[in-house]
Amino acid sequence: MKLLALSTILFLFHLASAQNCLNLKSQGDVKQYEACLIGESAQFYNQFSKEYQQIYDSAIETCPYFATAYHAKSVAYLKSGNFIEWKKLIDKAVELDPKEYLGNRASCRFQFVHDYEGAIKDIEKLSSIIDYDIGYTSDGDYHLDIVKAICFKQIGNNKKAIQLFDLKLNEEGYTIGLYDYYHLGNLYKEERMYEEAIKKYEMQIEINASAEVYYQIAMAYKGLNDKSTYKKYILESRNLYLKGNKLAGNYTEYIDNIYLETISQEIEDGL
Repeated sequence: MKLLALSTILFLFHLASAQNCLNLKSQGDVKQYEACLIGESAQFYNQFSKEYQQIYDSAIETCPYFATAYHAKSVAYLKSGNFIEWKKLIDKAVELDPKEYLGNRASCRFQFVHDYEGAIKDIEKLSSIIDYDIGYTSDGDYHLDIVKAICFKQIGNNKKAIQLFDLKLNEEGYTIGLYDYYHLGNLYKEERMYEEAIKKYEMQIEINASAEVYYQIAMAYKGLNDKSTYKKYILESRNLYLKGNKLAGNYTEYIDNIYLETISQEIEDGL
């Protein structure tokens, strides 16, 4: 069954890739079409392999303005922590196709490099050149408008961050993200608006509860000097963490994540 599933995935990937190549051909861009065909074979190699990189090198030789190849090559450098080489490659991809790759660069600046001001600039630039939804981060966890709000929080502009959160969360048709209310709650807590923070944390629990949410709501009740409710939430925070119910990314740590040591120390000091 596993082999069948894998072969099916590869087949579907091939169909999607082939369709993309045909789209380029239909647009009359023979060079990009040929480069796209070369890039198709990279799907059979690990992103970190020499063969994978060489395939896209060949695609670039065939068509120096094939933005997809620069982006594809950049991913391995990003995941391995070589941000200098990643930046060179993703910058070239953005130069060649800003509508396609500005959002990706913003996402990576936010999640990997912590270049919050750079991410804000990319998101604002993308918003200025397209008339459709700017989309989500590479992992799908955050809408880029929410990323922009969090970036303002990270550079110390909580007022602007709250405004952007409220604007997006009240936007007609927007689907609330997995962690949106959590980060907004943290903003209100930082501003010592504990009751408003608690409302957001309770809304977050309805969508996606984690140890971090229970920790933060405990701290909000602590700020209100409600010791009994604080105790209930801080103990549940530790329980959830020990069960593995916490924020955890594949390659990076989430902003506003909490460590077990922090929770344990709070319990030791606060109870």
